[in-house]
Amino acid sequence: MSNPDELLVGISALVESGQSNRMSLTVVAGGAVITGRLAPEAVWRERVSEVLKDSDHLGAFSGVFLADRPQDRTGSADPDGSAGPDGHAGRGGAPTHLHFHLARILQGNVGIPETGGMYRVAITDVSAWTVGDFSYSDH
Repeated sequence: MSNPDELLVGISALVESGQSNRMSLTVVAGGAVITGRLAPEAVWRERVSEVLKDSDHLGAFSGVFLADRPQDRTGSADPDGSAGPDGHAGRGGAPTHLHFHLARILQGNVGIPETGGMYRVAITDVSAWTVGDFSYSDH
């Protein structure tokens, strides 16, 4: 989408405000179908950092995800949940990215990874979406 979908931006803003962490969403971005639950960016960054920190080979990258967290930019998270022009809270603009956790890329009848992953998707890259996550079958 050349212009971000206002409904999708609104959903993301509500998740960022901390008023909901249960929103399941399925999007099509770059031809991939991604399904999972949305998380506030700060929570998503912290979780990705934790996973990387525990890795022998990727531990050095964990700090990148915590270096510029939304609440670090102003000293605290913006109370109205608004996000800046780069998708971060505390800058007064609308969110620009969706932050999925427990998410899978659907390919045929398989979800990758089976345990769910952490994906960041630019809202402008979303060509289609629906509320809810799709199940997949291993049969």
